[in-house]
Amino acid sequence: MSRRITWEDASCPIARAADVLAEPWTLLILRNATAGTTRFEDFRGQLGIADNVLTTRLAKLVDRGLMTKLPYRDGGRTRHEYRLTQAGSDALPVLHALGTWGDTYTSTENAYGPMKLVHTGCGQPTRPGTKCDSCGKPLVRDDLAWRGSWLSEGEIPLADPVG
Repeated sequence: MSRRITWEDASCPIARAADVLAEPWTLLILRNATAGTTRFEDFRGQLGIADNVLTTRLAKLVDRGLMTKLPYRDGGRTRHEYRLTQAGSDALPVLHALGTWGDTYTSTENAYGPMKLVHTGCGQPTRPGTKCDSCGKPLVRDDLAWRGSWLSEGEIPLADPVG
């Protein structure tokens, strides 16, 4: 099997970003991490992803500085949590843009309705930006959630990065 081309040293920033984000599963892992998933077993269960693929993608996200790997004890065994770094957290506008694009251009009969960004401070939908469209207050990550009927919980607050 031939090795995939790498664009990590490309002069184009889109190519460099694609080198990190464009592998299958990577954006979905970041989506779930943004919604608070931290443990391998939870990523696997939520995404239905094979262990070897998940291991590879998480390792690359850690290596590229989008996630950090932190040990925790589970009974007598040490396991790891994967948490967003600031770089991973800063991918949020990319996820919002993809969600908006997907709502606009990929609607199917299987879609459960649009993905909404909600300012939890006032409970109203808003667009990504610096201020809430409804109440005008500054938007900070702690006061944002995704809402949609496609979410099992109905609304998911966005997780803070480790830093």
